[in-house]
Amino acid sequence: MKIEQKQRQDRFRRHAVQVKEAQKMIEPYIAPLDTELVCLEQAYGRYLAEDIAAAHPLPHFRRSGMDGFSVRTDDIRDASSEKPVCLKVIENVPCGFVPQKRLEPGTAARTMTGAMVSEGADAVIRLEMTREFEIDGESYLSVTRPIQPGANVSEVGSELHEGAVVVTRGRTIRSGEMAILAEYGYHQVQVFRSPVVAIFSTGAELLRVDEPVQPGKIRNSNAHMLAGLVRQAGGVPRWLGQIGDDVEEARIKMTEAVNTADLVISTGGVSVGDYDVLADLFLQWEGKTLFNKVAMRPGSPTTAGVLDGKICIALSGNPGACFVGFHLFVRPVLLGMQGCGETQLPEFAAILSETYAKPDAYTRYVRGRTVVSDDGHVYVEPVGQDKSSVMSSIKDSDCLICIPPGKGGATKGSLVTALRLPNC
Repeated sequence: MKIEQKQRQDRFRRHAVQVKEAQKMIEPYIAPLDTELVCLEQAYGRYLAEDIAAAHPLPHFRRSGMDGFSVRTDDIRDASSEKPVCLKVIENVPCGFVPQKRLEPGTAARTMTGAMVSEGADAVIRLEMTREFEIDGESYLSVTRPIQPGANVSEVGSELHEGAVVVTRGRTIRSGEMAILAEYGYHQVQVFRSPVVAIFSTGAELLRVDEPVQPGKIRNSNAHMLAGLVRQAGGVPRWLGQIGDDVEEARIKMTEAVNTADLVISTGGVSVGDYDVLADLFLQWEGKTLFNKVAMRPGSPTTAGVLDGKICIALSGNPGACFVGFHLFVRPVLLGMQGCGETQLPEFAAILSETYAKPDAYTRYVRGRTVVSDDGHVYVEPVGQDKSSVMSSIKDSDCLICIPPGKGGATKGSLVTALRLPNC
């Protein structure tokens, strides 16, 4: 039998693995990349490479929660509108200044929001709960009701105690993380290097984005979608171009990709047709093939392998299938390379808002939208046409609805599992 004929037959002898099984097959080859030091201003969206511990308690001084007066609650415990308590205001404490005087019985200090609470005080009374007046050039305060000790005072370490881990290794640095890193003086932070991801497409039908539409051809939307998804997951996309339906050309492109990137993804050419060159490449290549079929729709021909230690994932050429395949297989690899502990899409239970009557022997991952009802129930509804070739519904989806295999699909009101998509 000729080699070409045998390869064509081998395409149809694929063994479909379950999605979770396929994910586990990839996991042993995922390793965190090396680290680098970056300025805090450039750290947004990166993944922290070390635990950050609190070098001091937060706050590190007793801090006022609002504009008012530092007081001793013992002085005003009997205050009322009939018998107001009068306190002498001994100083004004704005933010950034240290009080110079200790409160003695019968005294108070004007204290601004965020300012240091005077020594001797055990509470701050709100400005609007007082009346300030002068007698012989001296400032006094009239209080008509008591307050509890500790009112409007943030004690030392009430937010974070010294030594507490405030940001963990592998966490994405967002605005909140940047705030806490700045609070603790980290003008530079150690982060994992952003994975370089080589992307190439196969198919003689593909046009560049700037080319005019031609009969029988389509613009290469997958490449740009994948570039955006890679960036969203913290990677750096490197576009290697598109190739025709030639196995040798695909081999050259794959070699280039492996030599210049941390991860390789391709789109198209993985099915069982005569022109699906990546299917042939994975049958002949020198690397290790992990799987070449997954029990899922869309994207069952998704293929993964390892060459020279680099993970290579071949996604379907259909936009919907490419999108699903990226989130199930590529995104976890990218997150793992950046030290992230939670790499899979988070699951949640929801009620199916309409019947999905499309039966299948494989689990279907249907692009969907989440809706929370007035009574707090979480619903998911399919978005647009659920075909692997349809791309218009991708932009409107915030989840993937998992429809289990079976003859009847899933009925309205069924409890289903859904996967939360990141903000793409």
